[in-house]
Amino acid sequence: MSQLLLLDTFSSDAGNLTVFEKILPGHIRRVFYIQGKEDSVRGGHRHKETWQALVCISGSCRVLNNNGLKQEEFLLDSPQKCLVLAPEDWHVMDQFSSDAILLVLANQFYDKEDYIYEPYPQSTITTV
Repeated sequence: MSQLLLLDTFSSDAGNLTVFEKILPGHIRRVFYIQGKEDSVRGGHRHKETWQALVCISGSCRVLNNNGLKQEEFLLDSPQKCLVLAPEDWHVMDQFSSDAILLVLANQFYDKEDYIYEPYPQSTITTV
């Protein structure tokens, strides 16, 4: 089940330091970021094993999430907001601002066999 967290941020005259600790089960094994196309739609899948943490470190984007029981919408518009997605969370990222950089941390290496592209049937979902 998805969970929106506020990351610990420490501010001083030298700037802000935001910390990722104990966010994902296991170890962080892959890090990537999405940028450069504000009208793009990304994702459209869920995973068999992979957990992910999404942070829009610049700009903003929307994440639509469906775990088979409920459908949720999240606005990532601050580098302190971290959306943790469980493997069963079928997700789509869109509405990227022109300056958006979406950072994704994953607890598994890339494996094309880990991806499930079929969304859940609409009859099982309640919108939140």
